[in-house]
Amino acid sequence: MKRRSFLKKSALATGTAFTTGSISATPASQSLKEFYELRVYQFSGGAGVNQLKSYYTNAVIPLLNRQGAKVGAFAEYGMEDPPRIYIFHAYKSPADYWDTIQAMKTDKQYLTAAQSYFNLPADKPVFERYETFLMEAFDGIPQFKMPDKNRGLFELRTYESYNEDAFRRKIKMFDVEELPLFEKVGLHPVFFGEMIAGRFMPALTYMLWFKNMEERNQNWDKFRSSEEWQTMRVKEEYADTVSKVKKIFLTPLDFSQV
Repeated sequence: MKRRSFLKKSALATGTAFTTGSISATPASQSLKEFYELRVYQFSGGAGVNQLKSYYTNAVIPLLNRQGAKVGAFAEYGMEDPPRIYIFHAYKSPADYWDTIQAMKTDKQYLTAAQSYFNLPADKPVFERYETFLMEAFDGIPQFKMPDKNRGLFELRTYESYNEDAFRRKIKMFDVEELPLFEKVGLHPVFFGEMIAGRFMPALTYMLWFKNMEERNQNWDKFRSSEEWQTMRVKEEYADTVSKVKKIFLTPLDFSQV
């Protein structure tokens, strides 16, 4: 209880909690920001993907939903037998993330539903390993945005910065100027997260959705050719904020809630 109380107080002090609302450059002290976990599962083939799907469908998703969280599940675009699965957990706050981790040790419904997954033999593992990235939502988009039902393509992008100051300036650029332009030109946001634990720090990660690749290419062209982008991209305060960009295209799996 003391640990939970500390997390709740920390969340309030940093403006990290849950709210509804559209994209806006709201100060952190006035916004209520979500907390995200992105898991990347690595497979070596076999029945692993279906076994992971069964585990999530029967055990993990019901638990997270009871905790007020949502789950997105994605495969790499164009892959019939995906070597990696990307699973996104959207929590209302850091305290809810912590409570869920603890519930996985004690929640009877979860433990019962997960038993068949836990009983799989060691010589036939579901996955090789998974990697976790933890993120706090941006001030400008404090809550993830549910895509339309006709979404068919997701773009996951990670921007690395050469130091912490460059990283903060890039986040400011998104919060103040880029996010409104994204909405204007049809780069539909799902989430924007400030990495607080992961391999590529300092870095930020965000996800966009589109109907298809054609819409994606057209709308990125609109962004790059816009007067707003041409103006903001040369501002001195945003110089050298990104040292490396990683991007990957994803499609939703049938058990995804996003």
